[in-house]
Parts: sequence; C-alpha cells; structure tokens
Amino acid sequence: MTDRPDLTNLPSYRQPRRSIFSARRIALMASVVAGLGIAVHGFSPSTSPSDLLSSPAHAQVNNEVRKVERPIGFADIVERVKPSVISVKVNIKEKIASNDDGDDSSSPFQPGSPMERFFRRFGGPDGFPGQKGGGGRGRVVQGQGSGFFISADGFAVTNNHVVDGADKVEVTTDDGKTYTAKVIGTDQRTDLALIKVEGSSNFPFAKLADGKPRIGDWVLAVGNPFGLGGTVTAGIVSASGRDIGNGPYDDFIQIDAPVNKGNSGGPAFDTNGEVMGVNTAIYSPSGGSVGIAFSIPASTVKTVVAQLKDKGSVSRGWIGVQIQPVTSDIADSLGMKKAEGALVAEPQANGPAAKAGIESGDVITSVNGEAVKDARELARTIGGLAPGATVKLNVLHKGQDKVVNLTLGQLPNTVEAKADTDKDSGKGASRGTDVPKLGMTVAPADSVAGAGKEGVVVTEVDPKSAAAERGFKEGDVILEVGGKSVSTAGDVREAINTARTDNKNSVLMRVKSGGQSRFVAVPIAKG
Repeated sequence: MTDRPDLTNLPSYRQPRRSIFSARRIALMASVVAGLGIAVHGFSPSTSPSDLLSSPAHAQVNNEVRKVERPIGFADIVERVKPSVISVKVNIKEKIASNDDGDDSSSPFQPGSPMERFFRRFGGPDGFPGQKGGGGRGRVVQGQGSGFFISADGFAVTNNHVVDGADKVEVTTDDGKTYTAKVIGTDQRTDLALIKVEGSSNFPFAKLADGKPRIGDWVLAVGNPFGLGGTVTAGIVSASGRDIGNGPYDDFIQIDAPVNKGNSGGPAFDTNGEVMGVNTAIYSPSGGSVGIAFSIPASTVKTVVAQLKDKGSVSRGWIGVQIQPVTSDIADSLGMKKAEGALVAEPQANGPAAKAGIESGDVITSVNGEAVKDARELARTIGGLAPGATVKLNVLHKGQDKVVNLTLGQLPNTVEAKADTDKDSGKGASRGTDVPKLGMTVAPADSVAGAGKEGVVVTEVDPKSAAAERGFKEGDVILEVGGKSVSTAGDVREAINTARTDNKNSVLMRVKSGGQSRFVAVPIAKG
C-alpha cells in the first residue's frame, strides 16, 4: 500500500484555497454588477480560473475593484456631433381669402395637396402657427425645423417641407449664433432640401454614414423639438424599408428615439457619430411622440444632395410604366412560384418600356442582375439611376423569361393620366350579361357611352360577391382576362373556363378605372 503524504502539518494549504474562493466570489459579484451597467476592467469572456491563479489572489481582487467605472453613456458622442446640428426658422408670406366664419387653417400647404394630407396624417406641420396679418388679406406663416451641416463651408441638409416656399430662412447654430441661409435646391419626392449658410468657412459638420443600420442599433436624434434647440434623445432602430404612403420612393428607417414637431430635418446619429438618416415624420394620433418616427436613409440623402448641390434639382431615370405589386393571387394566376417582382399594369405610349417591347401583364423581376422584390423597389432602383443610362431588365413575359435592354428617359415632373372613361360611363347602359360566380354583369364597351371601344364595361356588381371584394365597381372596363383581350361577356366566360381547366385558383383581369389600369386576381370556383 502506497503511503499518502501527510498534509496535516501544512497550515498554509487551506488558507490560499479560501483566498482563491474569495477572489472568485468577488469576481462573480463584480461580473454581476457589470451586467447592471458597471464596467470592470481586466475581465472578459475569455478570463478563466487559471488566469486568476496566475497572480496573487488578493492583488488580483484589489486591482479589479479599483478599476470599476461608471456606466458608459452617449455624452462623448453628443459632445462631438451636437455642434453640427442647427435650428432652422422660416417666414412664408401668403395671400389668403377672408371668409365670414374666420376659419383659417394653420397649414401652409394647399388644401387637398399631397403635403397637406401628409401633415394631417402625421400630426400637423412642424411648428406652423399660422398668424394672420393685413386685415385678412394675407398672413406670415412662421415655421421651424432642424438641420445639420455637411461641409465646413456652410452647406446643410434639412427637409423640403421645412423650407418649402420660404421667403426668409435663418439658422441658429449650437453656440447661439444666427445666420441667414439660402435654399440651394429641394426635392419634394424625398422631402429633402439643401441650404447654404454664409458667414464662415469653418462650420462643424457631420458625416453621412456609408453602411445601412441594423434593426436594434442605437440611434441618437438631435434637433429643435417645439423650438427647444439642441435637444438629444436616444432609442434604437425599430425597422427599415418602411412605406408610409408619402410617395413611390418611400424607404424609411423607423426609430423609437422620441421625435416631435420641430425635429424635422434633423439628423439621426449612429454610435460612430455618423448620420444614419434625416428625421422626417412621426406617426402620432396626438401630434406628439409615441415612439414611432421615420428617417430618410443616408444613402438616399447622399444621392439627392449631390444632385441638388450640382444643379439645384434632381433628375431621375424613367422607363414609362404603370406598375403594381404582385400579390399571391396574381402570382398564382401567372403561374409564378413566388409573389415577387413588379407587374406592369400599362406601359406608357412612346415610353422607353413600350419601345423596348414591354407589355401589360409582364413582370419585371430584376434590374441589371439585381432581383426586384416588389413594385416599390423597382421604382426606387430606376429612380436612383441617371436618365440616359442603359439598363438590363429581366422580364416574365407570358410565362417565359426574357431579357430587355433599354435606355432610361427622364422622369417628368408631373405625370398626367388620360381618362378614357368619364364619370357617367355607366349611365344609359343596358343591364348587361351576367358573369356567373363572379357576381357582376358586363356589356361590350362600345355599346356604353363614354366607355371606349375596347373591352367590356361593368354595369352591375353584387355587393356580396368576389368581384366587389376585389374592388370592382360600375363603370370599370375589363380589357383582358387570363391574358386575352375580351370584348363580350362570352369572351370573359371562355377565359374563366380556360383558367379553371388549367387548375388555377384565380384568373387575372386587366381593368381600367378612371383612366388608370391595374391587374386584379379574381378567385374562381371549381366545377
């Protein structure tokens, strides 16, 4: 039997072990505290018990306790970026018609205009009190917003709606100095504006971020809410790619940093101190922050500002098509495996797409090899290219893939829709012929005054039918069913029967309503 060493005469054996355990307890407590916001230098996920044993236990503990620091905040970032942020104040002189009841809307925008609807939806214009003057013949509307310098020589970014129509623009810097600014250019479609501040060539400025923020990243909003300049709020990126119904180029970053009236045009900073977006709108029933705000991505700001600085306006590529999303029903009716791409409802006559052979019912699936997720993405992609550029489009045409090369035109400032169908197109029409199981009756378009010469006009819709659920109404003109032109109710029934024979769950119809074409997938009953 092997003798075991006698350790009873070694009093120091247990004492160091107790010290080691004590060190571990303290280290564990320090780690827990660090999890509550206190940083403990020297410890890391890779620290192991052997590391602790490599030096005297008491010295290790004392070192770690000495290095405990306060929680890390955003003060250093704010101190660095806040001087680049400015408050923007504008005066807008307007003539208004007096009325008997004294009603005077505070909105500086034309009633019913897109911007007026936009502000009504998102809580009203930023700080526009709407003061009347001149005995009811006019008024001076005063507005305020935010902005930020992007260069030392005084170029600054803000929102179009902050300076739109302004007769005078003044900015106040973080150190309290006031300067006059000139509007260099604006872009209503993205709600961006570039202004130039004179008076110095050494303004502190911010850098626009190169990368895209991730959902969950920290974000700091700096601006002039309610006229309280130099206000900083913090939150996270809540979502990206938001469409808020402001236009075809909507691609907003959603943040939950508190943003209020007056923050418009101000920057949203990331933790590198770079501008990830320009704060533009809030979603709020009350007009105050409820934790949902929207920022224009830095990538969009770069593109727009470069053109505004160069020529004072923005030119966008244009292919000349009316497009709509591909829904699951539409994808099924076209035999597509996934609901993706942009469906061409109608190419504009003599536009680039029409000249290149793109037709109604085609689905554009990629641009220059990059997949197109939906109709909005196609609009943004084409709009981001310069007029005159050549692009390669992948198109699904009547079930077959094909490649189309075309040269982009320039997006017109206004696109007027031609109405081939007047408001009274359904008047004087006969009852028409019933289309079974769809819940509507139709008649040849050329037999109904004002309906045109092509297709069949809807003369009656059962309010409880599948047609009603899909938005059909009296006066709509059905041009195609299942990819085939129709001119009688018999043509419609034949196309539906063909789709049923092909085991499709829905049939695709091209419909013209109020001068605009769209595709509608209507479910069909079996048998």
